[in-house]
Amino acid sequence: MRDLSLAAAPETRPRAPGAPRPARLGWLVPAVITGGLIPAASLALAAARGALGANPVAEVMNQLGILTLALLVASLAATPLKIVTGWTWPIRIRKTLGLLAFAYACAHFLVYAAVDQGLDLAAVADDIAERPFIFVGVAALLLLIPLAVTSTARMMKRLGNARWKRIHRMAYLAAALGVVHFVMRVKKDVTEPAIYGTVLGALLLVRIVDWARRRYGNR
Repeated sequence: MRDLSLAAAPETRPRAPGAPRPARLGWLVPAVITGGLIPAASLALAAARGALGANPVAEVMNQLGILTLALLVASLAATPLKIVTGWTWPIRIRKTLGLLAFAYACAHFLVYAAVDQGLDLAAVADDIAERPFIFVGVAALLLLIPLAVTSTARMMKRLGNARWKRIHRMAYLAAALGVVHFVMRVKKDVTEPAIYGTVLGALLLVRIVDWARRRYGNR
């Protein structure tokens, strides 16, 4: 299957003579970074003002987890959007969205380990072993680590395109585990995680249909 990756270099093709120059979108990545950090700043401000309700730690973890999943799914939407619409700009921000998702995932886990558990590593280990929804969440985070580490062009060149793509296909598995983690966390009202799961399934279906068309369309 072709590139199901968290982060990939944009396609570069020579411009045909007389074809219009591509739009200058140098502002796009900085805008995405700024927009992606606004929820973190808002959450920190709300925490400082004591506006997070009776259980602020749980609220912070919940919000960070939702932001992680939303950004990860958004990063995975880049290539399907290009397939369906022909737009190339989503590819420019795929890596940024993926790295923002990883940053929020790390923050989600650190708030749990440092604030909720007081850096009691034994308690954290017991929680991971005994509480399935925490085990699933940690598994999703661990899958994101090699994706973040290998997100640079240098690592792509070092690994080779085929091996790099195989590693980055784990982004879909990480997102699926994130949805499962969300479902197990909310327990009863699964409406919101079901929406994320449906979107993720639709994105994967677009990729599979495109792969099948490319492989079998000319036979």
